[in-house]
Amino acid sequence: MYYSDDVINEVLSRNDIVDVIGSYASLKKKGANYEACCPFHHEKTPSFKVNREKQMYHCFGCGVGGNVFTFVMEYENLNFPEAVERLAERAGVQLPEKSMNAQERSREQYKITLREMNKTAAAYFHYILKHSQHGEKAYEYFHETRGLSDETINKFALGYSDIYRDDLYRYLKSKGYTDDQMKGSGLVEISEKEGGVDKFWNRAMIPILDINGKVIAFGGRVMGDGKPKYINTSDTAVFDKSHTLFAMNIARRSRRKGFICCEGYMDVISLHQAGFTNAVASLGTALTAGHASLIKRYVKEVYLTYDSDDAGTRAALRAVPILREAGISAKVIRMDPYKDPDEFIKNLGAEEYEKRIQAARNGFMFSLEMLEREFDMNSPEGKTEFFREVSRRLLTFEDELERNNYIEAVATAYRISRDSLDKMVAKTAVSAGMARPVVRPKRADGVEKKKEDGIHLSQKALLTWMIEEERLFDQISNYISPGDFTEDLYRTVAELLYEQKRGRTESGKDPESFYRGRRTSGGCLTVQYKDQGTAYKGRA
Repeated sequence: MYYSDDVINEVLSRNDIVDVIGSYASLKKKGANYEACCPFHHEKTPSFKVNREKQMYHCFGCGVGGNVFTFVMEYENLNFPEAVERLAERAGVQLPEKSMNAQERSREQYKITLREMNKTAAAYFHYILKHSQHGEKAYEYFHETRGLSDETINKFALGYSDIYRDDLYRYLKSKGYTDDQMKGSGLVEISEKEGGVDKFWNRAMIPILDINGKVIAFGGRVMGDGKPKYINTSDTAVFDKSHTLFAMNIARRSRRKGFICCEGYMDVISLHQAGFTNAVASLGTALTAGHASLIKRYVKEVYLTYDSDDAGTRAALRAVPILREAGISAKVIRMDPYKDPDEFIKNLGAEEYEKRIQAARNGFMFSLEMLEREFDMNSPEGKTEFFREVSRRLLTFEDELERNNYIEAVATAYRISRDSLDKMVAKTAVSAGMARPVVRPKRADGVEKKKEDGIHLSQKALLTWMIEEERLFDQISNYISPGDFTEDLYRTVAELLYEQKRGRTESGKDPESFYRGRRTSGGCLTVQYKDQGTAYKGRA
């Protein structure tokens, strides 16, 4: 979205930099400036200065600086148009409408209506909790049973849905919302027989906010032994649980390292109350690629702190490769002997939890610890099978340096020879498919070319390694001979390679007279047969 200079200057003039930054950091007047500990890096002595006259800020510690727009962009991880919109909303500046057709404008207005309705419902639930007799039970649950302070209850706008099954329906109706709008919000179910029936009733209520702090959905927890324990708003035009994380609107502003990913709302709320403001949770679903994509916008490291039971362990094992695929480092926090972070904090406190964070296990190494349970590590056969599976998993690391680092880490952790593990990984590469599935290319006549199987792709990759890495050739050649290659072309290349490395050829000719090998910019190895004019390409 493009905004004119006049619009930008209007937004700038209506947002005093001291007031804006003061809502994020504790500023103190000192001479002509205001100062605080820098919100962009950890420090004990304030070096972050804000000048009201110049409407600028600067940190003498880390070097960041700029005006109110650059501050909001950096702190909130927004682009410039988003920062303009955020500050315009804060100052009550009316921005020109985006260019939309009638259908787009109607859809956008519908989303605005749903967000307003959810906000109205959240305020109503919170009011019932704090000011009605029926809400006393929910307040006691939050305050006494869960140990939440009034400050935390207010911070998360916790509430209560009344015992009457049409209470919210009647309230929203009085506010002018239609049946169709209420049905679309996921808060109310409409039927000819019963009319409007609330989705949530007689439950402790937890509002779910989007990344910008707008209420888009709810979670409702039963107080007692009823089932289901939790219910969430179904997906709507403004809520997609596979792309939403609870408390992300707060966690993204946290100055703590990485995110702590939990399983439930109360774990997150308990951690926030204990000072771990970087805690988030998925909403009734396992961690998805959509969640990982959202997380990657803000951090590069995640601490998984799921329940310590078998289900929680399986959830952590599923999450690790999803995060890794998104380029996020995953570590696992163990809660033993307690079930979850909420229990742990209540019994051992924040300081002990901090120690568990520092002792968190690398996600891949944690998965190997769990893998051990499936094998008899006291028998040679069981131990060998374990390391075969480890070798297969090591091959999932496509980057050579990363793969080698993990090979070294595994060898150290399990006290085995690095060379032995290298050789097993190499042998596994020959016998198992290594390459990712690729789209089949088509010939000029439009017919798909025959897809090579995993064995052939693996042999191509292995030849690439052996040609490019002298150390790997020396190790692999002790265990694999040219005759182990099943394809005639690859076997011939391997024979020439072995002869070249050993300084001889059966024909007495220089192997370069048969082929030449080179690596392209795309990481492929090209072997060109000079006499026959045929070639092969393989990717490392």
